Amino acid sequence: MSFTIRDSQIKDTPQILGLINELAVFEKEEDAVEITVEQLENDGFGENPLFHCFVAESNSKIVGMALVYPRYSTWKGPVIHLEDLIVTKEYRGTGLGTALLTSVVKYSKKLNVKRISWEVIDWNEAAISFYKSKGANVMRDWDVVQLDEQGIKDYLKNNN
Repeated sequence: MSFTIRDSQIKDTPQILGLINELAVFEKEEDAVEITVEQLENDGFGENPLFHCFVAESNSKIVGMALVYPRYSTWKGPVIHLEDLIVTKEYRGTGLGTALLTSVVKYSKKLNVKRISWEVIDWNEAAISFYKSKGANVMRDWDVVQLDEQGIKDYLKNNN
């Protein structure tokens, strides 16, 4: 299977959202996706983009993506966060995931960041093995902590 990795364009956002929804189904969270094509367009392609996205294209179809954004580490300095690396099911095992990750690493090196960080769901052993095979340190002793939209509202109501 042949594919090309490139920077995403605004016209790609419907297919990017399709991949995001595919990942949500895979992670058993199909009802959790709230983002829209319009929000992806505004957030990624406006005057001050909040993220950068690479897409993998095969036969004029987006079959994979990697979405990153800048963070800052108080210990290290500038960091890139890999929000999602998604490869559609029929392209897994073709080298596409490696090609996307390579694009992220080259992009991060160009930005001179000190680290690339991301999360992987603990039951996705295939992804964990993939990342370890690429030299990533999978830190199983850390937990992800979040306040969702309702949690933010509740916090401010109770701690103002």
